Amino acid sequence: MYKISPSILSADFSNIKEDILKTVEGGADYIHLDVMDGLFVPNITFGAPVIKKLRKITKKTFDVHLMIEKPERFIEDFKDAGADIITVHQEASIHLHRTITQIKSLGLKAGVSLNPATPIETIKHLLNDIDMILIMTVNPGFGGQGLIKEMKEKVMELRAIIDENNLDIDIQVDGGVKLDNIEELKSWGANIFVVGSGIFKAEDIELETKKYKQKLIQKDS
Repeated sequence: MYKISPSILSADFSNIKEDILKTVEGGADYIHLDVMDGLFVPNITFGAPVIKKLRKITKKTFDVHLMIEKPERFIEDFKDAGADIITVHQEASIHLHRTITQIKSLGLKAGVSLNPATPIETIKHLLNDIDMILIMTVNPGFGGQGLIKEMKEKVMELRAIIDENNLDIDIQVDGGVKLDNIEELKSWGANIFVVGSGIFKAEDIELETKKYKQKLIQKDS
């Protein structure tokens, strides 16, 4: 139920294969791929061709987070590149329901992401159609930011809605997730945790991934 999704945005791209494999050996459940276009967010990362190359490294679930304008233009490209989950932003897709339907029609899991200022009410009509909701716990666009603790109420509200309606939806949190706060984030109701610099800036990436996994296990025991 509880999963770690290391974000390669914080990895060493000159050593990307080794970095990814170290997280896999450490027990990573997903690999989180942040796609940025320089328009929706003030940064540019990589696109489908790079993900297609990375797909050869591991069979782990590719958790593709599209921080791009009009993501519906590229859904098929990312499917062909090897995405397993595609998450789009509520703020970036004009016809969001159509985009979710498009993702699902390709046999992929569909997620919707909400920026810190975007209320849950904007996606209530989609709750029967999506597999995951990504609550941004920082403003998107850059790695290494500090957690916005005011997102606690938002995550808790979402968890209550999901549980009360017996919905099968994962809650992912992304931004400022560290060893010293992951248990707190879990207590809010999140069950998938995107970790960037907390893992990839560590001296031993494999060991650090194991530490994050152990934190979740300890909390359950």
